[in-house]
Amino acid sequence: MVRSRGRGFLFALLLAFAPPAAADPLLMLLMSVAREVIESAARRQAEAPRSVPEFPATYPGTTVVPEQLRQMIDESFAYLGESQRREIFDSLHATLLDPKIAGMRAPLIEYFASRAHAVREAQLRLARLSQREKESLASEFRKTVEGMPLEEAAQLVELLRKRLLPVPADLNDMLLAALQQG
Repeated sequence: MVRSRGRGFLFALLLAFAPPAAADPLLMLLMSVAREVIESAARRQAEAPRSVPEFPATYPGTTVVPEQLRQMIDESFAYLGESQRREIFDSLHATLLDPKIAGMRAPLIEYFASRAHAVREAQLRLARLSQREKESLASEFRKTVEGMPLEEAAQLVELLRKRLLPVPADLNDMLLAALQQG
């Protein structure tokens, strides 16, 4: 169960970050992460656990070593606990060693790296917001979530409670409080 949660979160991060240009980028980033995490719940349950083989010197067909991915995950997803970051690494590692994706390893690594960088940059940007800006973002977030189906909104509240969204702790608390007011 815990392992599948991490795997689902990894795929949610890989698929997230496609916000419409017309909306506030930070708000859309949060919404896309939340939506993908919610949608990945069904996929997580369908996946069979994978065993993680020993670390190769580099991933076949690339110059990337597993430790580089682990460091990127630790730096980009610092808001997650160590065990959650390990689950993301284990899932990505197993995927990259799968012979069926041999021709897609390098693009997958590049894609993951760009998304991990986007998550890190969003965290830094959110951390620099003033209290007033955070309050405004929380208010807009609440309005956006009000338009979601009740089940999705409830799942989003649960993600915030578990601190699975890439936001600073104080903003996470503000978003959670804003959703619970509505």
